[in-house]
Amino acid sequence: MKIMKLRQLLLLMAALLVSQSAMSQVYVSPKREFRGAWIQAVNGQWIGMTTQQMQQTLTTQLNALQRMGANVIIFQVRPECDALYASDIEPWSRFLTGQQGRAPQPYWDPLQWMIDQCHARGMELHAWINPYRAKTKTTSQVSTNHICITHPERVFNYDGLLILNPGMKENRDYICSVVADIVSRYDVDGIHYDDYFYPYPVAGQTIPDDDTYMEHPQGYTDRGDWRRHQVNLFVREVYETVHHIKPWVKVGVSPFGIYRNLKNDPKGSRTNGLQNYDDLYADILHWIDKGWVDYNVPQIYWEIGHRAADYDELIHWWNEHASKRPLIIGEDIERTVKHNQQARKMALYDECPNVKGTVLWYAKAAVDDIGGYATQLLQHYWSQPVLQPEMPFITKTSPRKPRKLKDIWVSENEHVLFWTAPRGSGWKREPVKYLVYRFADGEKVDTNNFSHLVASTTDTFVRLPLGDGSQKYTYVVTAINRLHNESKARKIKVRI
Repeated sequence: MKIMKLRQLLLLMAALLVSQSAMSQVYVSPKREFRGAWIQAVNGQWIGMTTQQMQQTLTTQLNALQRMGANVIIFQVRPECDALYASDIEPWSRFLTGQQGRAPQPYWDPLQWMIDQCHARGMELHAWINPYRAKTKTTSQVSTNHICITHPERVFNYDGLLILNPGMKENRDYICSVVADIVSRYDVDGIHYDDYFYPYPVAGQTIPDDDTYMEHPQGYTDRGDWRRHQVNLFVREVYETVHHIKPWVKVGVSPFGIYRNLKNDPKGSRTNGLQNYDDLYADILHWIDKGWVDYNVPQIYWEIGHRAADYDELIHWWNEHASKRPLIIGEDIERTVKHNQQARKMALYDECPNVKGTVLWYAKAAVDDIGGYATQLLQHYWSQPVLQPEMPFITKTSPRKPRKLKDIWVSENEHVLFWTAPRGSGWKREPVKYLVYRFADGEKVDTNNFSHLVASTTDTFVRLPLGDGSQKYTYVVTAINRLHNESKARKIKVRI
């Protein structure tokens, strides 16, 4: 017994030493990385709050996320065919006001407010919708203009949930109209939907879509293939809807972490759990291969060494099947901290070249710095600013480089670097921000090294530090567009 305890102690000490060694290594930040966090409504965290209280809560979270290095907020705006924004299509969400259909008082538009707040902090805002869910189990009353009241024939009940029937074209058109409304009226940077397609299977429950299938089999003799086809149609139509209105708005999906198990598919992962393809009828790889999503965030919420769904196995599997779309890892903070695996997981990111970032589940866990997770992001992994991952499949075009770069002494105590916006029209050429780098005299100019970044600004000037004029530097200014495509550099030598 004593020998067993000694062995366990030695193994624990070895694991801690490995973890500390990995954490102590200098982490080299990439220039481009998706650093996101999910802010959910469906848990009811805002019910009972006043407008001021909710805004203060969100402000606190956004400030903390900005400090730790986050650059994308994924904000839930449609939990159950409702709206956390002003909509003429769907009712106000009960997760905002406590009663579906009741507008917030004092009145405000959470989506617009979040867009303004995120953009002011240099962060993207992606509007997160749940496509098919029409009512959660905990919702007891719906508004008279809710879809399940106005069109009950298009909704089915499954284990206490109400679901928009995915097999009906009318529902695809309806969801696309909601998405089009959001994209048309709001300056969102992305549309994001999660893992709820056909409902998660429950023992003893059957999806009641016999009539829909028999009326419109569309040539399919296998019900599973038919259901996957319905979801495929939805994914394609949403993507086309978004990019027809605003080509720069990204479409992202966060599927369940297992595509298929190896026992069901030779190209599946060595796992043993619920499957997107077979159980949710979501063929993620098909969407990626067809280019119907712009980024993919599988929810790999398990720990390294999990018996049924090993994180190590899954991150490598998704890396292998990333195709030509950025792979972002959905990360469960609480489970990672519980197993002391933050450093080990970040090391796996480095092993997987197709991994282009993280989305944290969930924002409040990061803000609360559970287990020091956010501290490590701030001090190590997210300590330097980064650009968003490139998306050449949307566009490779960048703005032209800034013009007329010059340094001017505005006054005895004010030395300013000025430039002029580059020529070019249209969103691909139009700069939304400028990046300013500084290099010591004789130092190689390398804009891929963000440690030399000294400013990121929407202005066409920056104030320079004051000195005695003995130091020479090369200043470099570039422009980026809505997709963070960066222009060529404009350089100038300056004495400070």
